[in-house]
Amino acid sequence: MNVITPEEVKKRLEAGEKLNLVDVREPSEHADFNIGGILHPLGRIMGADTEGIDEMMNEEVIVYCRSGNRSGNACMMLETMGFTNVKNLTGGMLAWEATFGR
Repeated sequence: MNVITPEEVKKRLEAGEKLNLVDVREPSEHADFNIGGILHPLGRIMGADTEGIDEMMNEEVIVYCRSGNRSGNACMMLETMGFTNVKNLTGGMLAWEATFGR
């Protein structure tokens, strides 16, 4: 599993790059604060449900959660399902908020 830092993601977003961001947190967490990712909770991924993100299978996908743990699990699961370029956002939204705020 590859990783990517909040700084790298923010730099790419500010440069106008279109990123495939997937938020594996719960809906309430996503509603509270997110960086524009598609909400696809970890439970769906663990249930092998990739509807809505399966078109990204051969593209870079950056997965994030609160701290990086759930997204790490999601990355491993997505790789076993054939996703070829998944990256875990190190430190998740906690690291993002600590570095950039909301």
